[in-house]
Amino acid sequence: MKNITLVIMAAGIGSRFGGGIKQLEPVGPNGEIIMDYSIHDALEAGCNKVVFIIRRDIEKDFKEIIGRRIEKLVPVEYVYQSVDELPAGKKNIWNRTKPWGTGQAVLCVKDVVKEPFMVINADDYYGKEAFQKLYHYMTTQMDASKPVFDICMAGFILSNTLSENGGVTRGICEVDSQNHLQRVIETYDIQKRDGMISARNEEKQKITLQPDQHVSMNMWGLPPQFLDVLESGFVEFLDNLDEKDAEKKEYLLPKIIDKLLAEKRTEVTLLETPDKWFGVTYKEDKPLVVEAIRGLIETGVY
Repeated sequence: MKNITLVIMAAGIGSRFGGGIKQLEPVGPNGEIIMDYSIHDALEAGCNKVVFIIRRDIEKDFKEIIGRRIEKLVPVEYVYQSVDELPAGKKNIWNRTKPWGTGQAVLCVKDVVKEPFMVINADDYYGKEAFQKLYHYMTTQMDASKPVFDICMAGFILSNTLSENGGVTRGICEVDSQNHLQRVIETYDIQKRDGMISARNEEKQKITLQPDQHVSMNMWGLPPQFLDVLESGFVEFLDNLDEKDAEKKEYLLPKIIDKLLAEKRTEVTLLETPDKWFGVTYKEDKPLVVEAIRGLIETGVY
């Protein structure tokens, strides 16, 4: 059996959630949180190690609510995302206060992950099929001998990933006839209005999206060598950071992978999943998540 690690990004502040630690909000009938279901699905698919990316200020609550329970099921490691822990001797000369983004988060696992790994968000529910498809690809098709990085991602249908309570950010995907990703474009404030799906691009211009477009939900299957690219890319990101952008600009996985695609340094296979996403982007999302989990239990999924 091949070793596949599940890496969970759980260090986000959750500013849109409006207080509290959204990753630790109970949504299941016995106090389960969304991560419980993701970890269950990942272990069922075949993953055999879990790495949590957290902040030190939530470590105590995190371990009490979920960490110690998961430690009884599978080997667990904790790594810590901090604005001040930077590569290549870099210093936080800008006095930034918020995390640097998902690219920096995943880079935090560099010392503890030496095998292919899946990456997910802590506060998103992905569904069983996505984990099964990624695990199958990573254990039967992922080829470390390719001259480019062999990456896979779960491709969700845009209409299945919207919140009823406000705009969301998604990576809009362009794919070819072989389901190979051509571009992934970080797109903001996506929401359904008057039967149309509106959004804003990186230039903050309003655009319209199609409901059947593929989107990235930050669920990736990555080779361990990708961590070296994250490290060198983050150093470059910091070197080019302007004072005026220092607090807001983020080092994001979709942008990093999009850049690798443009440079023809990676081949990304999109694995379509029809599952409906849900998550707690906003406090008002929680009752909908609770109801969705109850429905999955009633139909025998859990």
